[in-house]
Amino acid sequence: MAELSALLAPRTVRTPATVAAPVGDRKFCRRIARLAVRSLYAELALYPKPGLISLVDNGSHEDMTAETFLRSMFALRRYFLDIAEAGMAGAPFAELKRLGLAAEERMLRATLGTNTHRGAIFCLGLLSAAIGRCRAAGACLSPGAIRNALIEHWGTELGAHSVDAGTQSHGAKALRRYAATGAREEGARGFPSVFEVGLPALRRTLGQGRGMRRARIDALFSLMAHISDTNVYHRGGINGALTVRSQARAFVARGGSAAPDWEARALARHRDFVAARLSPGGAADLLGAVCFVHAACGGEG
Repeated sequence: MAELSALLAPRTVRTPATVAAPVGDRKFCRRIARLAVRSLYAELALYPKPGLISLVDNGSHEDMTAETFLRSMFALRRYFLDIAEAGMAGAPFAELKRLGLAAEERMLRATLGTNTHRGAIFCLGLLSAAIGRCRAAGACLSPGAIRNALIEHWGTELGAHSVDAGTQSHGAKALRRYAATGAREEGARGFPSVFEVGLPALRRTLGQGRGMRRARIDALFSLMAHISDTNVYHRGGINGALTVRSQARAFVARGGSAAPDWEARALARHRDFVAARLSPGGAADLLGAVCFVHAACGGEG
């Protein structure tokens, strides 16, 4: 299995159409790309995550493993660098979309057709672009500045993109059938679940001194309790979605990772979700985004 250090090693091959950024800006974008990949790895390594793949087990999935995710991350390293540079250069949404679609193709080649990170490509890619815009504007990186850059520069196009009826992804089908929200709708509103739910939960736990692992657990369960996850609707329908939200809300209401039996309760939910074949992949993607924004703004990675 690939080591994280190998995933984070920069690639130097560039396409002819790419214009090199100034050295300082390029170094900045390389750092952002590393943080994006590291955040995806942090989400993968976290355990227990109800129904989700980790380094411990495959959760509710029979078609992918942790190794599949690592191959996908390896294929996406260059994407985060390119889209951060594109955002810094003020690229239009059409260019960001082109980079995202090309990254999806690389992901699918690396995973032999398995969708490991489509939501993360969209979410962390847009956030990388917004961070690039903040750099270009000389703005101090903060969650508010990143979100404002995203909405100000690409908000209109994101709104139109969120209602694109042509896509045939599982998430889009779940959206049409159940009116569930997904990554596109999150993006159109500037990722409110990241900035208003997941990130505050993570920082609250850190502020209470419970450490990063517990902070990520609390962020994940807060996201599961809040979002309408198209991945869950695809696998479990309305009843599955109600199960995920009710179980996550019960975990949060009991105090989350502050409860003395939090780990046993999280592990029990994991087993329940695996038995029911439920996998809150949308919440997992958003957790990766929470980790990314936190790290980019100077927090512990």
